[in-house]
Amino acid sequence: MSQVKFAIPKGSLEEATFKLLDKSWTKVNRKSRTYRVFLDDPKILVKMLRPQEIPTLVYEGLYDVGITGKDWVGETKADVVPILDLEYGKIRLVVAFPDKYSYKNLDSMIADYAKKKKILRISSEYLTTAAKFLKQLKSYKKYYGSKDPMIVTPWLRLGTNKNVQIHLSFGATEAKPPEDVDAIMDVTETGTTLKQNKLKIVDEVLTSSAHLIANKESLKDPKKREKIFDIVTLMRGAVHGRKYLHIYLNVEEKNLKKLLTQMPSLKKPTVSPLSEKGWFGVNTVIRKEEFHKLIPKLRKIAQGLVVHEPRQILELEEIKRDEEN
Repeated sequence: MSQVKFAIPKGSLEEATFKLLDKSWTKVNRKSRTYRVFLDDPKILVKMLRPQEIPTLVYEGLYDVGITGKDWVGETKADVVPILDLEYGKIRLVVAFPDKYSYKNLDSMIADYAKKKKILRISSEYLTTAAKFLKQLKSYKKYYGSKDPMIVTPWLRLGTNKNVQIHLSFGATEAKPPEDVDAIMDVTETGTTLKQNKLKIVDEVLTSSAHLIANKESLKDPKKREKIFDIVTLMRGAVHGRKYLHIYLNVEEKNLKKLLTQMPSLKKPTVSPLSEKGWFGVNTVIRKEEFHKLIPKLRKIAQGLVVHEPRQILELEEIKRDEEN
């Protein structure tokens, strides 16, 4: 079987991606100053790329699977399969403009600029997403109908509506208003950077997180599909592992029933008799958020609590069903 080509992101998603890879495979080797990454599975070929490029490269079949933000899948219009939410790199794509402006949102700003026959300029890295968002606003439809806003880059201009322009940003988008543009569409986690630049958030366009995506044709290839679902199994296990704790404790026989009725678990706890008569060991997996609620109960009826965070939790039967569908 030929290797499954796997594109992983360089940049803002890089650190979290490597943490997940380290939990998914037993060996992850990366040589400094290179873009090649080596897993302990010779059938997976890994290369680091910009997350903005990955959706298109997976769609074109140059890579079988990739990790990128779901926002970039939408922006590039790549027809790929979002196969697993990796639950990191969570961001919001928002519209913001100077906090001294009195407009309630971008819709009201468009209406005012249209009445005054002023050109509205917006800066963003997300040209496709920004155009789509603008065209569905009521004021845009009222004044400009179905015209495409003009997309402005150093090398081309697209769209017929010169009165609403989307200027490609190459970074530091929050620094552009008010001198260079009137508003921005940019990603944020907390909104702190926008506030520091005296900008206010007025619209939320979308939310996004890192996703494992796959090429449709690769999923139709039986051998590649099998290896892709090996990747899904391992990475899903690592994602689930972050949410759970594996606990082991000892309990007297008289308290065993009470403990089992009060203890949540992923499945059913494993109960084993200890060498000392009248004592049992209880082994189970619980969700992290339930741990602090459980401690007061355990202190009263159990002893010798051991806790560790599992590397992975592999729901093999669920993956098997996914493969059959």
